[in-house]
Amino acid sequence: MKIELLKYTDQPERTCALAARICYSAADLSQVDENLTNDKAALLLKRIIASGHHSVLEHASFSFGAEGVSRVLLAQLTRHRIASFSVQSQRYVEFKDGFDCIVPPTIKNNQEMLEKFERFEQSCQALYQEFLSTGIAAEDARYILPNAAATKIIFTMNARELRHFFSLRCCNRAQWEIRQMACKMLVLVKKIAPIIFDNAGPDCVREGCHEDKPCGSPWEKK
Repeated sequence: MKIELLKYTDQPERTCALAARICYSAADLSQVDENLTNDKAALLLKRIIASGHHSVLEHASFSFGAEGVSRVLLAQLTRHRIASFSVQSQRYVEFKDGFDCIVPPTIKNNQEMLEKFERFEQSCQALYQEFLSTGIAAEDARYILPNAAATKIIFTMNARELRHFFSLRCCNRAQWEIRQMACKMLVLVKKIAPIIFDNAGPDCVREGCHEDKPCGSPWEKK
């Protein structure tokens, strides 16, 4: 799995602090911006986040690129609706040289099941290639592609949605692949916006677990 932070709002934390400041100021925009020192911006942002007024965080957005992830992950990721997604198309891209597959650790660590998994994937690969060779369009040949088939995604979320995403997907009870991706994403954005994402992560980082069956192992901030 490869996760990259491709683009993000310039000075994301200052942008969000400026949005918060304008809500309570009668001054012109230029004056508000001019008078907002870095220390004041940091203090304001911390107060806003602590108070739960997270709407101003929507002014900062982050775009990620993901490679070597499965269609299983894609199905989970797109449930987060306040985001934009662009995905490698199985309709227009013909995988004439074969396609990569993502293998879950539980299968990878079971030699007998791994061999069966690989045989199944090979049979899918062979049938897919046969379909293409007989003139069946990729948009129809793709119907036999497995959920394990690797894909590439570019997606964008604002900071508020990212905090919500991390609360669900960094949790130890989240599915392993999207949890791995979410934790990598959190490390990346913390470097850019440490105040916004200071206490981001699963609920146990801030206020205790909301799951019916807690995992028993609090998530550690890294």
